[in-house]
Amino acid sequence: MERLLLVIDFLLAHKMIFSVLIISFIFLLRHFMVKHIRGDIAFLTEDQRKWISRTKNGSFSFLLIILFILWQSEINEFALSVTAIAVAIVVASKEIILCFTGSIQRASSRSFRIGDWIEVGSLSGEVIEHNMMATVIQEIDLHHGQYDYTGKTATLPNSMFFTYPVKNLNFMKRYVYHKFFICVRDFVNLYPMLPELLHKIDVHSEEFIDVARRYNSVIEKHAGVDLPGSEPHIHITTTSMGEQKVYYMIFCPTEKASHLEQLIRQDFMEAYEKRFPKEEKDNL
Repeated sequence: MERLLLVIDFLLAHKMIFSVLIISFIFLLRHFMVKHIRGDIAFLTEDQRKWISRTKNGSFSFLLIILFILWQSEINEFALSVTAIAVAIVVASKEIILCFTGSIQRASSRSFRIGDWIEVGSLSGEVIEHNMMATVIQEIDLHHGQYDYTGKTATLPNSMFFTYPVKNLNFMKRYVYHKFFICVRDFVNLYPMLPELLHKIDVHSEEFIDVARRYNSVIEKHAGVDLPGSEPHIHITTTSMGEQKVYYMIFCPTEKASHLEQLIRQDFMEAYEKRFPKEEKDNL
């Protein structure tokens, strides 16, 4: 018992050594806990990512509390000694403060959680980790209509949440309003083709349209707004160059969006070629 007290007195007298031991112990414990949660699987589940994030954030918070208690007297003395340069410290640590407050803002507003799809500025992806300083996302290619992972991981400082709006795209993980257009060079009457094109979209959508309608209704109730609906939409506009653009919007499973787009483009080209044969177009 006396030896234990001697060891404790020694560690309290040499706080730097004690701090190193505490940091090493907590990081080692966190490493084993994360390794246990991760297991031997190749791909992490959403629950595993949540528990890993909680473990990392919890251990970091616990470490800060322990070190603050241990160095409380020195911190008080330091705070009194730097009162005169407090403004300079705040200015120098502006980004760090913004990251902390951004994390508080995210937690209080519940704008997203691990597993959600978000868009911040020009970056979009699935949230795989967040802590007091940054949010890590697995980037997703949303701007080219592919909805596939790019293989890139982006780390967003939480200060970005004050600069850019955070868009939660979580419902797009299952179904998405997929939009694209087909450009037609010749100025011809395309409207008689629309009923046939809409019918073919309905044929392609038979296997999921019932689920899509129910899911669309759930989204409307959750968001409290009147969404465009689950039915396909086609409208035609013209450009300043006299070309016609046929705009499509379909509500479909996210993983099928790119494939459906290719089928619809094929249907349009076949219908266009059938209605306006090459010989007829040459005479226009």
